[in-house]
Amino acid sequence: MKRIIGLLIFTLCLNSCDDGDLIQEDISFDTVGVQQCASNSLLYKVKDSEALIFNATGINFPTETTTQTLNVSESNRLIYRFYNNKVTSATICDAIPPAIPVVTDQWSATGGKIIINTTAVKTVKDTDNSSKITGYNHNITFKNITFNKSDGKTQVYETFTFGDLVVSATALPLAFTKVLKQCPSTKQVYDKNSSEALILDIDPALIVNTATQLNAPRTGLISDMKNKLTYRLFSGLLTDDYFCNSVYPATPAIIEEWIAVPGVANTTGIIEVTTTIFGNGFKHTIVIKKGKLKKGNSDFLLGDNYIYGELLTTN
Repeated sequence: MKRIIGLLIFTLCLNSCDDGDLIQEDISFDTVGVQQCASNSLLYKVKDSEALIFNATGINFPTETTTQTLNVSESNRLIYRFYNNKVTSATICDAIPPAIPVVTDQWSATGGKIIINTTAVKTVKDTDNSSKITGYNHNITFKNITFNKSDGKTQVYETFTFGDLVVSATALPLAFTKVLKQCPSTKQVYDKNSSEALILDIDPALIVNTATQLNAPRTGLISDMKNKLTYRLFSGLLTDDYFCNSVYPATPAIIEEWIAVPGVANTTGIIEVTTTIFGNGFKHTIVIKKGKLKKGNSDFLLGDNYIYGELLTTN
């Protein structure tokens, strides 16, 4: 009986040793944030003496909400490193890395896809429900990648989450004077400063030289044709000469263009015009209610009651 028990124990121990090839060493950086080198295209996560490094040389991180699917390649390479001491940013990013720590082992990922989901990071102003885009979050995930280990073995991941890279963005200035001008022939209304413009192809029926009744402004809805609202940010000096032409001039060049989303009756994208007598003429105060501007798949809100500005007219 003792001999049988001994054989069983020996067999279990032997099988345990043989199964060592099946033990998977999981790469675990789930609680570690993604960092970015300032001087190169390396993204990385470090944990004590381990580092997960993504060479993102071949990737353009967009400034709009979108999804990219790329191939793992030499220019988009993921490696997992072991060091003989604690890892710092200098270990990863410096052109001449410090002598210590040194790499003791490395796994290199091959094949598979890189999925990057980019979404806008917004701040919301509680007082008027306006929002601004302050950055973009790039969520990076690898699909069906294989890590080649230094001992010749491989480790496969159907889904391997790298993490979120948050890149700050300069919010659009929207620093307008609120003093509106109107083109004589097209009746287009615009507000501008030296680098940006907010252009409204307003329905002429909303600008009438007759005072509106108390609490009864003229109203219309933003659309792609009538009452189209466009924001433009320019690379050069913007002057009044840019406007009221049959074709917009090529300069200054447009850096960004955002188009207002069509409104919904009594809900969003409403234009209100209140007209009062002003001296020998009239003052038209234009308010945009719950307007949303969109570029690609990104958008932001002007707020509940955005004062577009005041337009002065005479008979």
